[in-house]
Amino acid sequence: MKSLLLSVAAFCVIGLVQAQDGWNWPADQAAEAKARELNAAYTDYMKSEQFPQATGPLNWLLVNVPELNESLYINGVMIYKEVADAEADAAKKRVYQDSVMAIYEKRAELYNNEPNWIENKAYYGYDFYKGNKEKLAEVVENFEKGIEMNGELSIPSLYAAYFDAVYRHNAYNKAYTDDEVLEKYNQIQGYLDAAEAKGVDVAGTRATTERVLVAMKLIDCDFIENKMGPKLLADPTNEKLADQIFKYSVQYKCFSSDAFLTALELIDSKNPTFATSQVRAMRYLQTQDYDKALPVLEKAFELAENDTQKAEVKLELAKIYAEKGNRSNARTAAREAADLDAEKASDAWKLIGDLYIGSFNICKGGESRAKDYSVFIAAYNAYQRAGNNQGMANARARFPSKEELFTEGLQVGATINTGCWIGETVTLATRD
Repeated sequence: MKSLLLSVAAFCVIGLVQAQDGWNWPADQAAEAKARELNAAYTDYMKSEQFPQATGPLNWLLVNVPELNESLYINGVMIYKEVADAEADAAKKRVYQDSVMAIYEKRAELYNNEPNWIENKAYYGYDFYKGNKEKLAEVVENFEKGIEMNGELSIPSLYAAYFDAVYRHNAYNKAYTDDEVLEKYNQIQGYLDAAEAKGVDVAGTRATTERVLVAMKLIDCDFIENKMGPKLLADPTNEKLADQIFKYSVQYKCFSSDAFLTALELIDSKNPTFATSQVRAMRYLQTQDYDKALPVLEKAFELAENDTQKAEVKLELAKIYAEKGNRSNARTAAREAADLDAEKASDAWKLIGDLYIGSFNICKGGESRAKDYSVFIAAYNAYQRAGNNQGMANARARFPSKEELFTEGLQVGATINTGCWIGETVTLATRD
């Protein structure tokens, strides 16, 4: 936050030593002479950076000829700010800081141009009073007044100070409900989005506001599920709320909540991406809702940006087809996954091996043990391509025996077709 204050300090002193038109000298000659003398004195002190000495004649002018010229207030802010910064005594420093704010208040009474400098006032108020419990309401009010008057804060960095003031005001004074704090945070993000769209770098400010929000400890998985979730259920087309729930769920790793799924469904339906469709499908798979997962994964495949992503989807589709009993489609999808990404080949071929092993009971005809047990040879071959030694050992243990081949007039090395849906021609081997 200190870096933020330094970054906007230059903005707050622009134009402070400029002369103003419209001098209102006293009608009385003696008073006019004194006013001219003291005006010259304080400006000379100011130009030579003798700020403490400038406060005497300046104070007389502010008290006795307050409407002399607006430059009294422009220069007065700078002078008292400089004196306050240099003052070591805390009580005296606070007096000078209060004087800065009092000058702003008087300026607002006399001159109809508060929108031009309200951000300066808000900035100084934050700088002076961010640790003052009694003053924080005023600090927040000045920032919000600036936003109301001008539609935004002209320097986006100030939003970090504003939100920090909100945080402090709430911490000290319990000023807001959780929903009100979040509303302010979301409004700030909207202003930062607008500034970013204009080419302004707001990454630092955005990161600061996010850290402040985290420090408030308002949001957790319970909050997302029980506070935000019901609102989305009541307004299921609220994309802005869905985006917030999705963002917070990712940030706080609340992926198992119903609120996250509801938000994800809306986001993925309106603006689908590979990531949203894939994550949505995974959520359906967690609850074994294959009928919902299948079309979403098919959509994810269409949205995939590379072969690695396509292979991920094909492998998940293979698992779904297998669970639904569609073994042929499962094998096809698994083979496609292996072809698309070599790193998926092991998992894909293991799945195929499992399919073959699991098909023994539905494929056995009971007429030829060699033919019936050939599905285990096909499974062995799949496990071998997967590099799965355990699968290979389990499959080999169920190969036909030498005696069984001899009884059927068959020999090791001969070929046989498994038949059934597997339909593979394999080379006969024995378990012994």
